[in-house]
Amino acid sequence: MAALPRLVRVSSVVLVVWAGFCSAVCVEVPSETEAVQGTHMKLLCISCMKREEVTASTVVEWFYRPEGGKDEPIYEYRKTNHEFPSRFSGRLQWNGSKDMQDVSITVLNVTLNDSGIYTCNITREFEFEIHRPLFTSSRLIHLTVVEEAGEDFTSVISEIMMYILLVFLTLWLLIEMVYCYRKVSKAEEAAQENATDYLAIPSENKENCAVPVEE
Repeated sequence: MAALPRLVRVSSVVLVVWAGFCSAVCVEVPSETEAVQGTHMKLLCISCMKREEVTASTVVEWFYRPEGGKDEPIYEYRKTNHEFPSRFSGRLQWNGSKDMQDVSITVLNVTLNDSGIYTCNITREFEFEIHRPLFTSSRLIHLTVVEEAGEDFTSVISEIMMYILLVFLTLWLLIEMVYCYRKVSKAEEAAQENATDYLAIPSENKENCAVPVEE
């Protein structure tokens, strides 16, 4: 189930925090590993750069390896986007950022056969004055495609909390109704007792009970 990891994953690709002189902070977030058949799946690949590395030229290579198979190239970015002929032909979409820290791709209309291991290789050549060093990094994504989406853990918790709240409110309303009913009943009983006592008083005493009016 991918519901639990979704609770701790950041929904956005890059978390940007503005502070001081509005400098952006890159956060490397792992990709989700479960997709539903017929939906679009973003394969997240983020490789953050330091401030002094922003002048680097970046090459991105995406590979796919089926269960028990070998890696085959499916997508490449080398100044321009290039999609290799494969089972994904026409279903791959570049989803990276302009600064090339996010080099993700999206698989459109995923199928059950798209399950497997996806590799994102990043090669950067830094353009320093003295030398031009190379930096390489890789990300592996073990993707599983399911026929139907499982019930989200957060939705289950929300439903449970909703039912608990409804039960609590129902009990509270019942208690309030019983309390109000008893209060009204006691008031009516007291009024009836007062009326009965008044009727039981002899007529001559009723006149004495009258409040004198001052002139």
